[in-house]
Amino acid sequence: MTWTTDNQKNLMLFAGRAHPELAQAVSDELGVHITPQTARDFANGEIFVRFEESVRGSDAFVLQSCPYPMNQWVMETLIMIDALKRGSAKRITAIIPFYPYARQDKKHRGREPISARLIADLLKTAGADRIVTVDLHTDQIQGFFDGPVDHMHAQGQLAEYVRNKYGTDNICVVSPDAGRVKVGEKWADSLDGAPMAFVHKTRDPDVPNQIKSNRVVGEVAGKTCVLIDDMIDTGGTIAGAVSVLKEAGAGDVIIATTHGVFSHPAAERLATCGAKEVIATDTLPIPEDKRFDNLTVLSIAPLLAQTILEVFKNGSVTSLFNGNA
Repeated sequence: MTWTTDNQKNLMLFAGRAHPELAQAVSDELGVHITPQTARDFANGEIFVRFEESVRGSDAFVLQSCPYPMNQWVMETLIMIDALKRGSAKRITAIIPFYPYARQDKKHRGREPISARLIADLLKTAGADRIVTVDLHTDQIQGFFDGPVDHMHAQGQLAEYVRNKYGTDNICVVSPDAGRVKVGEKWADSLDGAPMAFVHKTRDPDVPNQIKSNRVVGEVAGKTCVLIDDMIDTGGTIAGAVSVLKEAGAGDVIIATTHGVFSHPAAERLATCGAKEVIATDTLPIPEDKRFDNLTVLSIAPLLAQTILEVFKNGSVTSLFNGNA
């Protein structure tokens, strides 16, 4: 007797509970249903997950955002990956649009953790073979994971939106600090070689989420300034930068960010800081109580869906960025 198999791969999409709207949008883009599951919390906070369909031999993609409460969603992701590993999934890809603990990527002083590395170790131990994420706080976090990391960029979507709405004739790209100047250079290239500036700032290492913006380095007078950052948490840095830009004679200020964390009091700060528009993607859920009149949210689902397809087909993820990623 001869046994044969077609050896065709089976793409299966799994979604955590943190951001169901994004999961559904990715599902719609792919034309693949989200695998049904039972997920619940016990009274003491333990998380239980069981998938309702066989996952044996599948190419499994686990989509989970990590908003507040972040630790709950990190743990749920690990449990989902473990369930897939024990269910004999062939390959497991963790799709984490907003990488948790990304700001803790190095030791500033003695006796501090490198929590971003810890997250990578946990994902690997749970059974993830690959990570897909969007706009890491620092590129070197890719090296923390012992396996492939597809680092996607929302800059293309954000820059295209700015180009279409504001043009490029009077644009100046502004980094909120010296550390993001290289990202600013990429933005400037995508906006027809727009000039650049950055805001010099100081930070108290003992006081989180408090920044003092000092002065602008570069010419911004009369310019439409596109103020860029990978994430906005409480909004203190960006609001301070807008104020400094206005004092330096800038025209309209447009804020563009990938991750709208928007912890309190970010919504109030961004609504009243003087920015003409705040553009963010939906890598994280932005509920109604965090939204404000001048906020625009772009969907990251098409980029994630295209990435999933390229990974599934063993194609080129870099091709999504014209070979420049």
